[in-house]
Amino acid sequence: MAFQFINRDISWLYFNRRVLEEAARTSVPAAERLNFLSIYSSNLDEFSRVRVPAHMLAGDPKKKEVALEVQNLMFSQQEYFGSILSSLIQELQQQGVLFIYNRDIPPEIMPEVSNYFYSYIAAYMRVMFLQSDSFFFPENNYIYIAVLLGDMQIALLPIPSDKLPRFFTLNKDGKQYVLFIDDIIKAHLSFIFADRSISGAYSFKVSRDAELGLSEEEEERLASKLEKRLSRRELGLVSRLLYDAKMPEAALSRLIAELGMTQAMIISGGSYHNLKDLSSIKLGVSGAHYAPWVPRQLAVSSEGMFSRIAQGDMLLHLPFHSYNTILRFFNEAALDPAVTEINMTVYRLATTSLIAESLITAALSGKRVNVFVELKARFDEANNINWARKMKAAGVKVIYSIPGLKVHAKVALVKRKTDNKTTLFGLLGTGNFNEVKAAFYTDHMLLTADLRLLKDLDNLFSVLKRRRRFIDPQSLTPKHLLIAPFNMQPSFEALIDREIQHAKAGKKALMIVKVNNLEDKRMISKLYDASNAGVSIRLIVRGICRLAPGVEGQSSNIVVHRVIDRYLEHGRIFYFLNDGFSEWFLGSADWMSRNLYRRVEVAFPVYSPELQAQLSHILDLYWSDNVQAVKLAENGDNLQICATETPVHAQQLMYHWVTGL
Repeated sequence: MAFQFINRDISWLYFNRRVLEEAARTSVPAAERLNFLSIYSSNLDEFSRVRVPAHMLAGDPKKKEVALEVQNLMFSQQEYFGSILSSLIQELQQQGVLFIYNRDIPPEIMPEVSNYFYSYIAAYMRVMFLQSDSFFFPENNYIYIAVLLGDMQIALLPIPSDKLPRFFTLNKDGKQYVLFIDDIIKAHLSFIFADRSISGAYSFKVSRDAELGLSEEEEERLASKLEKRLSRRELGLVSRLLYDAKMPEAALSRLIAELGMTQAMIISGGSYHNLKDLSSIKLGVSGAHYAPWVPRQLAVSSEGMFSRIAQGDMLLHLPFHSYNTILRFFNEAALDPAVTEINMTVYRLATTSLIAESLITAALSGKRVNVFVELKARFDEANNINWARKMKAAGVKVIYSIPGLKVHAKVALVKRKTDNKTTLFGLLGTGNFNEVKAAFYTDHMLLTADLRLLKDLDNLFSVLKRRRRFIDPQSLTPKHLLIAPFNMQPSFEALIDREIQHAKAGKKALMIVKVNNLEDKRMISKLYDASNAGVSIRLIVRGICRLAPGVEGQSSNIVVHRVIDRYLEHGRIFYFLNDGFSEWFLGSADWMSRNLYRRVEVAFPVYSPELQAQLSHILDLYWSDNVQAVKLAENGDNLQICATETPVHAQQLMYHWVTGL
């Protein structure tokens, strides 16, 4: 039989709906619900820029059928979004927060609102007219108001949310009023068009293709090429037009024709767009946010990080552990006179990165610092270029992207010399070296002096420094690390095959995998083979999952869960029972084709029995979650898990377990 695979984009839309469902939970504090609405909207914007263009140009009937399903799912989710927001607004009203949404501005606050318009907003009211003999280029994800005038003209006004806060907030008479600046502009159209009659005003925005289109030849001078292409990214093909459903058909048709958007995905929506801005609202009510979870700071003696790591591996579970331990690792490396060399990979840095500053300090103090900077990290290219140039100016040896590959590994290697002997210390993780995002991403970081791992890591850095395309798979033969695109995919296949052999021999066979995305057909087919052989398979997949679980004769032994909570699940964990001699791996790679074959990724074994026990406990918590987890259906949709008498909330239990509180 032919194996069944769920469409990648359909699966992703089901994931994003699960984010939306979190916003619908009345048990979630109000500001956090607004934040989940914001995350959903931001996710959808990126999807429209990166994935929708592929459907726009679909030629064969099957792809067009998928494109229609994508459009229908997006439409139904946006309706659900509107109903959630309306319900939340009603709840806030009972707490004294008056969110002015789809209604007139109350007259009692109009003086303050008008003052704000004339003092601030009016400065940006640059009127443009939609007509064939004039040029108007709608910017990516920028909101405009199409004003229909009595003389059959359409005027276009920008909503300057990049210059001013999207929301105007006013406290008056014991109430908090929250208004879109969109509505403030619409309330003053008679001033802007004093000599014209106005028949309507409707918001719209466009999303543009984010593909940079870099060729192999261009990547040799990638930094300068990227800067030029980044300025052009905002000029990409329109992939989606989102418009107010109340806009008259004739006006919409004219808008599409005049702006050359006949190939775009045309989606009707509400009166407001770019609702990712909802997270910027500051609610003046108590209990609007989650109760804070203070991370645990690991104790390190006065002898320092390297002395502590030499005594045994340390495993951090972020953000339940403090990220300060990672910062201290780099800071001590920068200042320790015995440290001679620092090597690391960079995929996404914070805009104000303390780690990058530590590397600069290390280089200025005379240490050899080699940093591999991935310039092609989507939407972080400009920030990476900026830091690369700062580090290079300080004496850091910056190695730019390799043609045809992205370096997505999250690893660092420190060399320390005492008594003419060099010792190695490593940091291997599942998440980026970004202290800002580490506050709301769950990840795992291993600090180790284990030479089995670090010799492989040292060899990897030697290969990276050559900056060549990896044509020969034998150019690196790691013994302990699983490194893509060298030995990772075949190693994972071999680990699954071993479970299959145990199952065929009548032994208990089990594997548990926790990843962000499961998309690669080859790995999914191998999981189907394992299921048919009797291997019990538990998958915890946050996002895309192309595997169809629970299908008779294909995946009847596979169950898939998805967990969405206050922190974004990001850590990848791989467990194989191996007839009682279990093996554990953590890593940077999802089981996606791009991760396994077209990126440099590192998965690393966890050898310590104590740390293995920690990972076992973590997987037990997440698999048992019946509060934030859902089970995936055969078609990839989210199915509610029936809660038992004892609720199991994995992230909450993780916090209490790690901190001891």
